[in-house]
Amino acid sequence: MKKLLTTLSNIWKIEELKGRILFTLMILVIYRLVCQVVLPGVDPAQLSNAQKSGLLGLLDMFAGGAFSKASIVALGVMPYISASIVVQLLGIAVPTFQKMQKEGESGRKKLTQYTRYLTVAITIVQAIGYVKTQITPEAIVIDHTTFYFLSAIVLTAGTLFVMWLGEKITDKGIGNGTSLIIMVGIIARLPIAISQEISSVFAGNDGGLIRLVLEIVALYAIIMFTILIVQGVRKVPVQYAKRIVGNKQVGGVRQYIPLKVNAAGVMPIIFAQALMFVPSALIGLFPNLQESWLHQYSDITSLTYSLTFAFLIIAFTFFYTAITVNPTQMSDDMKKNGGFIPGVKPGLATSSFIDEVISKITFPGSLFLAAIAIIPSIAVKVGIQQEFAHFFGGTSLLILVGVVLDTLQQIESYLLMRHYDGLMKTGRVTGRSGVPTVTSTSGAAL
Repeated sequence: MKKLLTTLSNIWKIEELKGRILFTLMILVIYRLVCQVVLPGVDPAQLSNAQKSGLLGLLDMFAGGAFSKASIVALGVMPYISASIVVQLLGIAVPTFQKMQKEGESGRKKLTQYTRYLTVAITIVQAIGYVKTQITPEAIVIDHTTFYFLSAIVLTAGTLFVMWLGEKITDKGIGNGTSLIIMVGIIARLPIAISQEISSVFAGNDGGLIRLVLEIVALYAIIMFTILIVQGVRKVPVQYAKRIVGNKQVGGVRQYIPLKVNAAGVMPIIFAQALMFVPSALIGLFPNLQESWLHQYSDITSLTYSLTFAFLIIAFTFFYTAITVNPTQMSDDMKKNGGFIPGVKPGLATSSFIDEVISKITFPGSLFLAAIAIIPSIAVKVGIQQEFAHFFGGTSLLILVGVVLDTLQQIESYLLMRHYDGLMKTGRVTGRSGVPTVTSTSGAAL
């Protein structure tokens, strides 16, 4: 406890770090206040109080409840994330975008601009769909045509405002702004979830306290396991040849490329969840399908749903890893910088070796994602309230763990640069974006 208090005191002694933390907190407070502002022309009392499920429930959690409240920022940063994914995929498949990725800072600025344009287009489409499907007619108190037009503009502006807040956090605050905004939205649902679970546990149950303690212990164990996997890497050693640059000798040291066990992050779960939402959407559009085989795929507690969901996650993990991790590029960069893997020939042999290693570690990583994703379904099955069950796994838990680790990593970097002790007694905090050692000069760290 003393070391923790000392570390917190040291954080406050670094003026730049203190300023960044306070700025980040201010922006997050502004975001949460804006989440409470309802769309013009909507009567909040007439909105449906039904709990969102499936993909809609996920969107509502990411938005911190703003989605179900018909807030002006109901769509949050999800259109921006969708646009970023599309641009990233275009960078793999389209030569023009590939060229931009290799142009350095100028290319990055162009891609950022294209991402923003695409964000506007996606937001407009999603805004129209949102007001048409999620806001009941009785909740609209003005002319419907005027409302739909006005809401599309307001929701688009709201998403751009949230995106701007995220960029400000990234530039002047601490951590990744977009990720922190999503994390705050998820955490905002935690008090409600805990309250619902406590009420459910103690409702006519003499063993409620024991059950609650067991749930907390299980949640703690799942979080620890998630942290272990998120930080898990396979270190591929890289030897750099000695060379003379000017009057100095460089190279001749052994470094490593950290290949992450979970290189795909949360994207496979998001993709799979989007597909699993299709049966529910079809049943909603065609009520006569309620009794059909599609019902099994709309019930998150069914065995069919869990197995299909897990299979899709495993498949998407391999797919997303394959399109985002390029062994050939890593091999070429390594060769350009005079690096080689001991015992492996440069070029094609190195590329094949890296690809083989990635394939071996991706499989257990995909199994982990699948297990984490279906834990909330199991939790609901054993009697845990759905709102609280979200925190036992799935996208929300991975985001919370990843964002916290990334933010702590940045804070620790400031402490170590000022010659203060880090946040850990031994080693360093590692997040999704880095590991605590020197990596390849090619920048091929995952």
